[in-house]
Amino acid sequence: MKNILIIGAGKSSSALIKYLLDKSDEENLRLTIGDISTENALKLIKNHKNAKAIQLDVFDAHPREKEIEKTDIVISMLPARFHLEVAKDCIKFKKHMVTASYVSKEMKALDNAAKENGLVFMNEIGLDPGIDHMSAMQVIDKIRESGAKMLLFESFCGGLVAPESDTNLWNYKFTWNPRNVVLAGQGGAAMFIQESTYKYIPYHKLFRRTEFLKIDNQKFEAYANRDSLKYRSAYGLDDIPTMYRGTIRRVGFSRAWNIFVQLGMTDDSYTIEDSENMSYRDFVNLFLAYSPSDSVELKLRSYLKIDQDDIMWEKLVELDLFNPKKKIELVNATPAQILQKILEDSWTLQENDKDMIVMQHLFGYEFNGEKHQIESSLMVLGENQTYTAMAKTVGLPVAIAALKILKGDIKTPGVQIPITKEVYKPILKELENHGIKFTERKVKYLGYNPDHITG
Repeated sequence: MKNILIIGAGKSSSALIKYLLDKSDEENLRLTIGDISTENALKLIKNHKNAKAIQLDVFDAHPREKEIEKTDIVISMLPARFHLEVAKDCIKFKKHMVTASYVSKEMKALDNAAKENGLVFMNEIGLDPGIDHMSAMQVIDKIRESGAKMLLFESFCGGLVAPESDTNLWNYKFTWNPRNVVLAGQGGAAMFIQESTYKYIPYHKLFRRTEFLKIDNQKFEAYANRDSLKYRSAYGLDDIPTMYRGTIRRVGFSRAWNIFVQLGMTDDSYTIEDSENMSYRDFVNLFLAYSPSDSVELKLRSYLKIDQDDIMWEKLVELDLFNPKKKIELVNATPAQILQKILEDSWTLQENDKDMIVMQHLFGYEFNGEKHQIESSLMVLGENQTYTAMAKTVGLPVAIAALKILKGDIKTPGVQIPITKEVYKPILKELENHGIKFTERKVKYLGYNPDHITG
């Protein structure tokens, strides 16, 4: 029997747990799901004979070590900052480890120890990062092996609400951590390279510099990720003239979101006194000039130059921002935390809502003196509030990787991301059986097209 310890039973764990339970008889698996609370884990395992839920505090060393020592592989679905203690235990007890999180400096520092012990520490094996790495490398390797030269790589991904569940003017609902949505783009200028020229977009300009995309006959927009060049060396694209990575939203979202940025509502660097007693209306008024006669609404429209019949104004009203009775109820909260609470009132998926994952890569290359371009697109729909497209595209790659590591199909040791053929070929092939399949087509080579950029 092979024992799998899954630490964390949050929103992205549903498809992961279901996949492994469905395989548990055939592959002789025994699952232990540990979480600070067993409530969600119990719901997901549904009394399955090959699984149990336990209460596990990742900061309580003795029970954590006890569980890791008796398992064969650890899947950590915790926030990235909590992985390190788990990883150290995996080194100590010689256990493989899988996470969907970005590789931190501290995790990377364990690379030699993992290799010395023959351990696979697979990271960034979710959606983005994860499926984006694997699907991109599959095409990039194919282009390079043909003898062609890469000229352009652009990659876009977004978690959205499916059209049938799109019930608000923002065309958006939370499908993953709301805090990450509110803080998106902060921490420095967005950086990318176009036609061998480095480009930078400061945060306060980010949401007015968007690129239009068309995927499966639907129109989207994308804003630049903070560091589009992070994987240039990992992908073997050090000399590529154009590389850009972006986040997908429905057209019009970024222009409206920019209102919050300009007001300062996404700031997470300071706390607001007496925030728990403030109303939503009071919160908005904090960012506007004092006037003894003008209403909050009038001051806001005047400051942002928004007409009363503008769709931007309707979007703000829809969020109930000007309600004097709704209380913040968060003690010493930052503006970003308060904004998150307000948005969760309107943007939380309902029980039968469906979400949607959209991803697109553009590959430009030169072969025999001619320039070509490949467009590779993915669209996945969720089932409901629990088995979301986000949970499916994050959880399934994690589960498939863990099982293939256990079976010895993936065996190269070390702290790594899924960019080698040993990893991406079998995982992408199996993902296709679950409806996660890219559609590729050759399109006219455009290179950098400034007409795609708005703002």
